[in-house]
Amino acid sequence: MSGLEMITTKHLNLRPSTAADAQRAFEIQSDWDVTRMLRMASFPPDRAEVEGWFADHPREWVAGEAYRFAVEHEGRMIGLVDIDEIAGGEGELGYWFERTAWGQGFASEAARAMVRFAFTELELSALRSAHAADNAVSGRVLAGLGFRLLDKVERHSRSRGETVLQCRYRLTRDEFVE
Repeated sequence: MSGLEMITTKHLNLRPSTAADAQRAFEIQSDWDVTRMLRMASFPPDRAEVEGWFADHPREWVAGEAYRFAVEHEGRMIGLVDIDEIAGGEGELGYWFERTAWGQGFASEAARAMVRFAFTELELSALRSAHAADNAVSGRVLAGLGFRLLDKVERHSRSRGETVLQCRYRLTRDEFVE
C-alpha cells in the first residue's frame, strides 16, 4: 500500500481520519436522521465512545484492518467514508454524511473514490456493503457504483434499538466500471 495521504475528487477531499475528527463526528451523529441509518452507532452518541473509536483509526490503518477517511467539502468535515472488516481479499464499504450534505451527490462521489482506492491501492477482490431497507437513497448510491443486491436479512440496529431489514450488496473488482 502506498503512503497515500489524501484523495481529491471533483468536490471533495478525503483524508485519513484522526482523533481530532471525533468532535465533528459527534456533532454529525447527534442528528437522529443521520444516526438512525447507522446500524452500529449509538443514539444519542456517546462522546467517549466516539473519541475512542476515532483515536483507534490510525492503528487500524497501520494494521490494515480499516481505512477510514474524513470527507471534507470546502474545508469542513461533512462525513466519513471507509473500508473496514478487511479479510480474505474483501472489505466492507461504509459512509455517512451530515444532513446538510444530502442530495448533492457527495455520497456517490466519496464512495466511488473509496471503491477505486479499495481495488487499486488495497488490491481487494471484492467489496460488501449494506443499508437499512428504509434508506433507499443509500441503495441508489450502491447501485450506481455497480453493487449487486445479494439478499435482505434482519439485523439488530443499535441506533434504533430494534431489528431492521437490511439490504446486503457485493461488488467485485471485475464488475467495477470507472
